[in-house]
Amino acid sequence: MKLVREVFEIETKGEGDIIDLTDRLRDLVRKSGVKEGLINIFSIGSTCAISNIEYEPGLKRDVFKILDRIAPSNIHYNHNERWGDYNGHSHVRATLIKPIYTAPIEDGDILLGTWQQIVFIELDVKPRRRRIVVTIIGT
Repeated sequence: MKLVREVFEIETKGEGDIIDLTDRLRDLVRKSGVKEGLINIFSIGSTCAISNIEYEPGLKRDVFKILDRIAPSNIHYNHNERWGDYNGHSHVRATLIKPIYTAPIEDGDILLGTWQQIVFIELDVKPRRRRIVVTIIGT
């Protein structure tokens, strides 16, 4: 059994930024030498998320339209009273989507559908530098 951990950073533009990580993650799997196993991607932070989508402009906009309905930015959040940073909605959204994603590795590649990409979603109200921790385990 092999275990490989890699950490990299990305720069975001702030709320609404969705970054495709798929090619970078596939490169890490290839370099790891793992043929069968799992890849786990974790974003460090309480106002960001990792998920999978069809990475195209319309859907990227749709994700935030739905988030605006589920956790709108213009309602009262107790978090905003405590810290005054007005990103209470960002924390709620991150709680719903989650900062972690796991996918199988098969034949030395991440097992994904034709239109499926693994993405980082910035939910905070300002640009950020984010650390992504990738753990690859398998044989």
